[in-house]
Amino acid sequence: MSIEQVGPAVEQMRQLFARQRAAFATERYPSYQARRANLLALKALVLDNADEIAAAISADFGHRSAHESKLLDIFGLVSEINHALKCLKRWMKPQRRGVGIWFQPGRAALLAQPLGVIGIAAPWNYPLYLTLGPLCGALAAGNRAMIKIASDSSRYGALLARLLGERFDQDLVAVIQPGPGINDQFSRLPFDHLIFTGSPAVGRQIMRNCSENLTPVTLELGGKSPTLVAPGYSLQRAAETILWGKCLNSGQTCVAPDYLFLPEGGEADFIEHAKAAVARCYPQPLGANPDYSCMINARQLARVEALLTDAREKGARVVALADTEEARRAGKLAPHLVFNVRDDMHIMQEEIFGPLLPVLTYRRLEEAVDYINARERPLALYLFDDDSERVQQVLRQTLSGGVTVNSVMLHVLQENLPFGGVGNSGLGHYHAEEGFQTFSKMRPIFYQARLNGSFLLKPPYGRLTQGLLSLLLR
Repeated sequence: MSIEQVGPAVEQMRQLFARQRAAFATERYPSYQARRANLLALKALVLDNADEIAAAISADFGHRSAHESKLLDIFGLVSEINHALKCLKRWMKPQRRGVGIWFQPGRAALLAQPLGVIGIAAPWNYPLYLTLGPLCGALAAGNRAMIKIASDSSRYGALLARLLGERFDQDLVAVIQPGPGINDQFSRLPFDHLIFTGSPAVGRQIMRNCSENLTPVTLELGGKSPTLVAPGYSLQRAAETILWGKCLNSGQTCVAPDYLFLPEGGEADFIEHAKAAVARCYPQPLGANPDYSCMINARQLARVEALLTDAREKGARVVALADTEEARRAGKLAPHLVFNVRDDMHIMQEEIFGPLLPVLTYRRLEEAVDYINARERPLALYLFDDDSERVQQVLRQTLSGGVTVNSVMLHVLQENLPFGGVGNSGLGHYHAEEGFQTFSKMRPIFYQARLNGSFLLKPPYGRLTQGLLSLLLR
């Protein structure tokens, strides 16, 4: 790629960064009133343009359910903004901390101080929630932000740039459209913090780029999130909820159930309940059904279909839960259950990001827990169980970014819970107070009292110092 190809776009991006950095230097600690005004402007932007936003996202997908865009992207964001507005004054207030007896009557506190300029690398699957959610946290913390739009979100990206440009100066919030060299060079800017949502492979490259400037990162990376149905739990209830989560956004969700563990012998019942659940949710054929979303593009559709083909060729039993050909003609992929899966199948090696659900079975619950623990730590874990003691046992014996018990994905929408991965599924948190702290420097401050005993710590050292040390080192 030549310098001529990437030069103008990258140079403009660098100029925007310099402009934001200079603006931050003139206002390093925005007032509560200024931050609140920014959050209210962000909320109004979304609510005033909800239909246009949903239409733009749908156009990028080929078709995406407007109800799902409003429920997941818009409601999730508005809920987060409302929570930030309610808590902002408390979050900004310096936190008093105790002082050791030897340093009294001094005082200690933590001051949440804005970092500066935040980079937000946006994904395409939930392009509003996973873009403006971090922006909410960044603005609440008093920062400025640059948003890089995903390459598959061109219509939504153009709309977002216009809407944000109407309400915010570019030295506060700027939108960077995709283009040659932009993806790589964006993460090489010396941001004060960068948040990226995407695959683990790209996350590693982002982290390498950020290391050049020691830029701290928050990485939300997805992975293979397991779902575990405990013995005795209603397979009908489980199937209805799991298939709802798997079909949302046609499975293109970083916290979607990726594979399922059932008690051995429950496969046939689960198939029947899963078919019934899909039929109830989508009574019209999927191709023309406005509630069922397309795969984002032909490349992603072909990728997920290849996972299905590979599994079939290696001996898996595939059960379609709706008409496949009719859906395929509309750029959609019908939901499928996949049985008899093995670790050498690609469907068990890659994050699926589509409406395919591999099903494994266990005789003892510990077998499923051991299987989960032997693999990379997932972004989410879902457990269906009415036995509270067993729930706590599974929670203690596993590790994941987040958990929903007796449902799927709902932990992400809890306004007072942080969201983030662990290990291969991510690094750091945002949402809630933890998100505010992610985009702040929680600056420790000690206030020395006018009358204090610090003279005892200064040379020349003598018998008085020795006596003090004998007390300090007990």
